[in-house]
Amino acid sequence: MEAKTSLTLKQQFVAIASVAALTFKIAPFSVLFKLLGSVVNALLPIATTFFAARTTTILVQAYGGNRAARSQVLLYVVITTLLGLFMTVWSSFDNYIQAKMRYTVETRISNNMFSKFLSLDFWRYDDKETADLYDRAQKFSTFFTYVFDRIATIIQQLISIISAIIALVVVNPLLALFILIAVIPGIYIQFNLSRKQIKHWNKNVEVRRKLNMIEWNMFQPRLISELRLYGMVNYLLNLRTSLRDKDEKKRVEIERETMPLTLASNFLEAGAQLASLIWITTQIIAKKQPLGQFLYVQQMVSRAIQGGTTLVSTLSSIDEDVANLFEYEQFMKLPNQKQSGQKLQDVPEQICFYDVGFHYPSSNPKDVLRHINLTIHKNQHIAIVGENGAGKSTLIKLLSGLYYPTSGQLLLDQTPIQQIDVSSWHKQLAVLHQDFIGYTFATAKENVVYGDVEAKFSSKRLEEALDDAEASGFISKLPNGVDSYVNNWMEDEEGNKGTDLSGGQWQRLALARNFYRNAKIVILDEPTSAIDALAEARVFKRLFEGRNRTVITISHRLSTVKKADVIYMMNNGEIVETGTHDELIAKKGHFYKMFEAQIQG
Repeated sequence: MEAKTSLTLKQQFVAIASVAALTFKIAPFSVLFKLLGSVVNALLPIATTFFAARTTTILVQAYGGNRAARSQVLLYVVITTLLGLFMTVWSSFDNYIQAKMRYTVETRISNNMFSKFLSLDFWRYDDKETADLYDRAQKFSTFFTYVFDRIATIIQQLISIISAIIALVVVNPLLALFILIAVIPGIYIQFNLSRKQIKHWNKNVEVRRKLNMIEWNMFQPRLISELRLYGMVNYLLNLRTSLRDKDEKKRVEIERETMPLTLASNFLEAGAQLASLIWITTQIIAKKQPLGQFLYVQQMVSRAIQGGTTLVSTLSSIDEDVANLFEYEQFMKLPNQKQSGQKLQDVPEQICFYDVGFHYPSSNPKDVLRHINLTIHKNQHIAIVGENGAGKSTLIKLLSGLYYPTSGQLLLDQTPIQQIDVSSWHKQLAVLHQDFIGYTFATAKENVVYGDVEAKFSSKRLEEALDDAEASGFISKLPNGVDSYVNNWMEDEEGNKGTDLSGGQWQRLALARNFYRNAKIVILDEPTSAIDALAEARVFKRLFEGRNRTVITISHRLSTVKKADVIYMMNNGEIVETGTHDELIAKKGHFYKMFEAQIQG
């Protein structure tokens, strides 16, 4: 998925119009105020310069004895002062309006970006092209509000340059043409530089991703011990430096390569400014121009050149941003995960895999699951076992509706899962993965209640969930009980600092979240790997009590899987054995070999 490396003038205008239109839709008043401000900020300094120059001329005349000029001097001084005051007041209002606009627009754009990212088809999170597109789109969304600021700056500088050139035409048309020609080379050089920078940026998306991952790992307190023990600190620092050299240092080198031409254009502009001042000085000495024209010409030439420099730098930065706009729009057009379909009103009586096969999306697909046939009845307790890489977690992803089979059928009461509204299916599930989420920004209570945010909070459900997950004991010992933060970097309003949890404690908290959800189908992927055997036995006793829920467990612990009604043994993406614990032990096949050490123990 190639990113655009350069844009035509038409594409730039279309992109800029798109940014302006979207910003206006979100904050119309702020946009109008900003555009008005661009005009005011461009013309007001020119007006101030005009009256300052006139003041100088009239002041000389008054000093020379011209009585009529004396009253005019005071008038021009008052006007110049009032213009300065207006500029100051306007700047204060402008800063407030722009801060408000940035907040409003940034909130909307970031919400749209997060919403889109979290609603994609699940396979896209494993797709490199989607990840690259997301990186470029995220870069644009992060700076979206500043893009419109730059658009307003471009408008302001264009008006400034045009106004300054027109003001110089009044003095001398050839002088105006001379200054205009001096500004053009700098614009061309900066555009050429921006093209190279954009090409380099898009080429190194993966380098920056790797760099960000390294920096994230280096700032995780829980990882510091291993980094030090394995001598990884200096290694990662050196690797980080080499990656930064490949990305950021190269960008600096691109700037250096363009420096000779940039300096040449700077000398050209400085020479043009010097020539114009020498010319107006000779004109004043020859009494062909009034004394105030020196200030007038000096300021107009300066504004034209500075306006050109600012315009160039703004255009070069916005050139890269509007190029990334195409990636942002392309990302926002990606289809969302299908939400339509038949809504489940209750738990299905049975879940059936019929000759299911699956491979992850890629240019060279390889089957991860093959010929999967199994049936899960309502309130049945089943276990799925197998060596790492056997396909167990992938099977759970299909069962959860995160992926769909690439062959065969997965049926919920005779209805293919593709025809089911996936959100209504998810409401029936409580899934605890190996890589469960620990909400480190939240309290212990919130970590549990997040299991069912749509329901009204129930303190009784919370207590029962903590008890069932064997979590009440350590929660009660926290400084603020269930209201304690579970991260020592967090602190409540009273100044109580949070407490870090062990791996087993985090796992119990995640189990409590699943119990609080009170779903009718519970899927546990290595749910008690960090919990001691006695606590695990009590957890599963509570889990299996009453036979009022379907329980699907993946585990490498014999004590866990032996409680299941049916055990499915997987090997290399296929189900190779099925039966109860005793039946599989008697076969002395794959299951027996996998658990032989535990059986003998």
